[in-house]
Amino acid sequence: MGRNREFDVDQALDAALCVFWRKGYEGASYTDLTQATGVERPALYSAFGNKEALFLRVIERYYERYHDFFLAALELPTSREVVAHIFRGSAELQTRYPDHKGCLYVHGGLAGSDDAEPIRRALIDARAKGEASLRDRFERAKQEGDLPETANCAVLAAFVMAVLHGMAVQAKAGFSRNMLEAVAEQALSSWPTSNSSSRKSS
Repeated sequence: MGRNREFDVDQALDAALCVFWRKGYEGASYTDLTQATGVERPALYSAFGNKEALFLRVIERYYERYHDFFLAALELPTSREVVAHIFRGSAELQTRYPDHKGCLYVHGGLAGSDDAEPIRRALIDARAKGEASLRDRFERAKQEGDLPETANCAVLAAFVMAVLHGMAVQAKAGFSRNMLEAVAEQALSSWPTSNSSSRKSS
């Protein structure tokens, strides 16, 4: 008969998430993780496997608990509202916690050793899913006449992601939420609109 786990898995995941968010995958040591979670290394291994498996669980939790604004944005009526909501949500999240600013998707594994390549790929894939969902939403906006027929939805999605990644880097460097929101407004000032959507808003 196996022993009952002596710690709360959800609490341990939340603590590990904060460590990875602050230090990235390779920057987070097992000492950091055990101190933050209050769980010894053998118990962490038992519950999550290895460090890589723990990080992959953390990515899932990060998306579920902190990126609800992204999914909510996709339901908004116009492409500009979608992007504005994502930018505002990102600016708020990336500056919410003084000790772990920025975005885990961006800073979790920007660079690393060959051993960390699976983590880097997992983060690239996670970002690619977000970009794909934006591209699909923009394609719908184009069909609805919200975006001009000449709009390149793949490029627009890549543009939004590039701005988000830049905001994450600047948040990590100490930019305030107000400054990030100002950057977002500047990016939105060039957002394409169709003639029909322009008439609606006038």
